[in-house]
Amino acid sequence: MRMTATDSTLKPDSPLDDIRVVLVETSHPGNLGGVARAMKVMGLARLYLVNPRCEIDAEARARASGAVDVLDRAVVCDTLDAALHGAILTAATTSRRRDLPHPAYTPRQAAPELLARARIGPVALVFGSETYGLSNTQLAKCQWLINIPANPDYMSLNLAAAVQVLAYELRCTLEDAVLPLPAFETARHEEVEALLAELETVLTAIGFLDPRHPKRLMPRLRRFFARAGLEKEEVAIWRGILNAVRGRS
Repeated sequence: MRMTATDSTLKPDSPLDDIRVVLVETSHPGNLGGVARAMKVMGLARLYLVNPRCEIDAEARARASGAVDVLDRAVVCDTLDAALHGAILTAATTSRRRDLPHPAYTPRQAAPELLARARIGPVALVFGSETYGLSNTQLAKCQWLINIPANPDYMSLNLAAAVQVLAYELRCTLEDAVLPLPAFETARHEEVEALLAELETVLTAIGFLDPRHPKRLMPRLRRFFARAGLEKEEVAIWRGILNAVRGRS
């Protein structure tokens, strides 16, 4: 679907919503789908295609998997200037340092500022064609260069993989947290003490603990549970185990 660069169907709710991924002269439909998937899984949705050399066809949609909506909303532009229209920061990806005065960053270095700027206005990440990358003229239209660290003997990174690297760094910088755990209630002091007392009683009853020669068994068990930071449900589980052991002894 061909749209103008000023069309917008997404209202920014987070800085990721105002980051554009701009692909210049992409030649393989599979890469379009791969990029769409890489974007959506990290929360990016604004895809711009500059003078694409291929169509969004069945192969592109198949590679996109559940991210076909990103392809359907793609903005197709005739020029790079049109794709960058309105952006307050433009960053071009390149595999090598060019003879240009642009500041150059790795994706990890760039991510915090990219997100900060995206809270103010549109930010564009520009990727060149699979064969030629970006020309110096195209790079000159951008303010930053982004270099993805790679093996200097083989720096040929797939287009979708390159987009995935940047999208991942943006996502990690934005959230910097693992998936939230369900809330659990920490066991109170008296509950832990009651558990330890019962544990000592049961261990003595089954002959595992000799009260005459206890050595350091209970202090070590106390330290073990202290490190664990018991929750109420865990105390209840241990009490259940001890009751079962007591019933069989």
